[in-house]
Amino acid sequence: MLTVPEASKKIIKRSRYLSEALSKNLINISALADYIKPELEEMLFKKVSRSSIIMGVRRVSANFKDKPKSRYKELFKSPPEMIIRSNLTLINLLNSNKLYKNCNQFFDNHPIQKRHFFTLSEGLSETTIVVSNGLKEDLLNQLKNENIISTVDDLASITIELPEGAEKEPGIIYFFVKSVAWEEINIVEIISTRLELTLVFGNKDINNAFSIFKSLFN
Repeated sequence: MLTVPEASKKIIKRSRYLSEALSKNLINISALADYIKPELEEMLFKKVSRSSIIMGVRRVSANFKDKPKSRYKELFKSPPEMIIRSNLTLINLLNSNKLYKNCNQFFDNHPIQKRHFFTLSEGLSETTIVVSNGLKEDLLNQLKNENIISTVDDLASITIELPEGAEKEPGIIYFFVKSVAWEEINIVEIISTRLELTLVFGNKDINNAFSIFKSLFN
């Protein structure tokens, strides 16, 4: 049968945010105990006093302390190259049989150059395109018979070059995402390939996001 410390550890370990906050002493132990109390009592099938949970959290807190050096910094070895692209628009569409044909026709008429930004991500029912504003109107015209759900303007992106082996490292995307989430910066879209991670932000957030990412390697 689970003990209070064991149940506390399970709950905290499951949440990246709680474990991160506890590791950096960013959360009050009493407040954390109050937060996990309902779930902990469900796990143990009994009422548990607040003081018992506080003691349990304190007993397991050492398990969440940061290591002296982040394994992600060891993976990168040196600060990665980061590229900012501005003047972007995001387009959400319902999937269709002709969507790729329309996109291919667009590429035939508009060869993508280095100054342009274009990504396409297909889900089970929707497709998201992030495109440079200079191509936006022509693309929308090409897609005029498609079912466009929404468009989002005034966007910019940060592309981070990942080292070899990054795709095998658990939490590598979270390493970047959590750093801006703590600062309540919204990520509009995440795009990844084997060795590149691109995060799309509103224009108002791009400078703060870039500064935060750079600070991860100081």
